[in-house]
Amino acid sequence: MQPEQSMIRNKLGMKLGLVIIAVFIIVLSTLGFTIDRMFTNFYNTEMSIEVDELATHFAMMAESPDAPTEQMLLKFADFSNVSIFYVNEQGQVQAYSGADELAGASFIEQTDVSAIFSGQTVRLKYEAASGNRYIITAKPIIDQRTEDNQIQSALYVLSSSKHMDDSIVAMRKLLVLSGVGAFLLALGITWIIAHLLSKPLVQMQQATRKIAVGELETRLEIPRNDEIGSLAAAINNLAEELQQYRDTRQEFFANISHELRTPITYLEGYSKVIKEGLYSTEEERDQYLDVLHQEAKRLQHLVDDLFELSKMEEGKVSLSLEWVDLAEVIDNAVQKVDLKARDKGLTLTASLNRGSAWIYGDGLRIEQVIINLLENSVRYTEQGGISITLDQTDRFVYVIVQDTGIGIAEEELPYVFDRFYRVEKSRSRQYGGTGLGLSIAKKLVELQGGEIFVRSKLGEGTSFEIRFQREEEGGMA
Repeated sequence: MQPEQSMIRNKLGMKLGLVIIAVFIIVLSTLGFTIDRMFTNFYNTEMSIEVDELATHFAMMAESPDAPTEQMLLKFADFSNVSIFYVNEQGQVQAYSGADELAGASFIEQTDVSAIFSGQTVRLKYEAASGNRYIITAKPIIDQRTEDNQIQSALYVLSSSKHMDDSIVAMRKLLVLSGVGAFLLALGITWIIAHLLSKPLVQMQQATRKIAVGELETRLEIPRNDEIGSLAAAINNLAEELQQYRDTRQEFFANISHELRTPITYLEGYSKVIKEGLYSTEEERDQYLDVLHQEAKRLQHLVDDLFELSKMEEGKVSLSLEWVDLAEVIDNAVQKVDLKARDKGLTLTASLNRGSAWIYGDGLRIEQVIINLLENSVRYTEQGGISITLDQTDRFVYVIVQDTGIGIAEEELPYVFDRFYRVEKSRSRQYGGTGLGLSIAKKLVELQGGEIFVRSKLGEGTSFEIRFQREEEGGMA
């Protein structure tokens, strides 16, 4: 592989890989953050509920008529792995149990104490100097021995979140390890995907470069039933059409050169003969002048076809659209071609459904198409005859030109209307023509909303059918 091609592949694969990795990182980060928040909030909520329940339980025990002593409650707190503080209305600690780092009771605020002694429950979080975090619930303890249920003290219940924090850290480590593993797996998958996607694209890029420099035999072999496969097939079709266009154009130029060389040679040679008086009789001179006239007409016909084709390719063909009686158009065309048919001993017959075959089109252009088809039939028919039929169905008006000529091979039928294409290559001088007439005829028919078809069998003749949609004008259908 050339360095330039390798670099293109690397760039393409790298871009695809970076896009996929970026998307994967975004998705993985979002998912990891969501899971972390979900579990953290879950642990915090569960622990807060647990501390609330313990605080409620201890408060109920302290308020009971058969309440255990404060020392017993402190022991119960130790068994429950929580710390409790009894605080009076001035915010002073009357008794406590728990971790030594809580002895300073710096978490007690007078505003909280006032709220508790007003009957409220206070919930807060506290972080000790050691870094340990605590979840706190404080409740009032009511002295039920008094008639007005006075609040005798505030009960603070503290639970360390160390176990919860350790669980969250372990969960985060697991998420990180899972993310790293998933990222490594994604790298491998991304490389495979980028390679699979970039390989056909690189092949297509290389193929189009070859096609651009004239290597029209280049073909892609990418048998895929997706958009990439469709694109590869389109490139192959383009290469085939360009190759066919190039081949027919080269053949056309060769034919044009040959067609031009012959009349020019005749014109040059016979004009020299007449100019220098190299003839013996006036009859001989007239023969030479007749040859000059015929060759000038041949040259004019070739130039006219080329000019017509040029206008069509540039989209400059103008049409004079009006309601046209096809029967009249065909009559005119038959009269103009009948003499050529009789000169070859051929019969030219017309079967026309008159009076109802009206279309909206350009009569002169339609006549040009029909004359072209009739002259082709005369040119390629040696015996028998040519027939032209005009008729209609519920949907179409159609014209059929049929002959008993040499016919067209089945494999050549798809190319009959292609520009520059000539069926009888081996006898082109004998039959004449430039290979432009049928492509011009097809274009003129399509410009007027019609269709043209060909059916043929080698050695048995050819049939051309022109079909137009039926339209109505007043009382005419």
